[in-house]
Amino acid sequence: MQRPIRIGTRGSKLALIQAETVANRLRAHHGLGEEDVVLEIIQTTADKFQDRQLMEIGGKGLFTKEIEEALAENRIDLAVHSMKDMPTVLPDGLIIDCVLEREDPRDAFISLKYGSIDELPEGARFGTSSLRRAAQMLINRPDLEIVPFRGNVQTRMRKLADEVADGTLLAMAGLTRLDMLATATQPLSPEEMLPAIAQGIIGIERRVDDEALADMLAPLNHEETAICMAAERAFLKELDGSCRTPIAGYATLEDGVIHFRGEIVKPDGSEKLGCESDGAAAEAALLGAAAARALKEQAGPDFMAAITH
Repeated sequence: MQRPIRIGTRGSKLALIQAETVANRLRAHHGLGEEDVVLEIIQTTADKFQDRQLMEIGGKGLFTKEIEEALAENRIDLAVHSMKDMPTVLPDGLIIDCVLEREDPRDAFISLKYGSIDELPEGARFGTSSLRRAAQMLINRPDLEIVPFRGNVQTRMRKLADEVADGTLLAMAGLTRLDMLATATQPLSPEEMLPAIAQGIIGIERRVDDEALADMLAPLNHEETAICMAAERAFLKELDGSCRTPIAGYATLEDGVIHFRGEIVKPDGSEKLGCESDGAAAEAALLGAAAARALKEQAGPDFMAAITH
């Protein structure tokens, strides 16, 4: 195998921390030196157009397109991704069969002025670029004004300081990795706000035919996380979810039994439908897909049209 192993990543502080975590684990497991695993920063389309909503310029794939092109063209050897940003269908010849142990999957309410969502005054400005988060907030707080709010964690904190919005939501996983947990005003349990599919999971993408790297990555894979992610991503895939679709889902595994909760919400927060199911860990993907089919049947064509257009 060639040295160094080149890991492709976006250039944000959080992305670099996640990529360096993978690099350090490869070094530790295989006795590699600092120079044997290096990071290659790749700017993605999503990074280039920070002033525009993702749904306007193409959705989730814009976080990964240029990185996956570099991987397919052998300009890098691995790519490190936040799995909540990943489309459910990967380009031909690429695979994600290694994930790290899931970090805290919860969302956190963040505000510099108010101690909880309930404290937000009527008509408060709530900043988010996530259709899911906006819809979930509007379920209980239809009075809120949703304002566009893209950028990395540091950028969003600056926007709060500049009073672009009165509050926002950020992933606890990102705050943990950035050592910024003190900024979490109100962590929200999955029962209060169901998280995004695969939130808190770091995935490692490689070329299908790179068997040497597959062997090196195998010790890094966290099986329980992989099983839970399989259920969640199968649910998303069956619903044909994208950044244009308010979909949430979360799976847990205990004693070989997987418990899954899923949710779809109309973008204006006027209606939501949820489901829960249990099954064997070996059938995680089948469980997630079946949950999605049941939810689509319950929703009917009018509801599905409302969340996908």
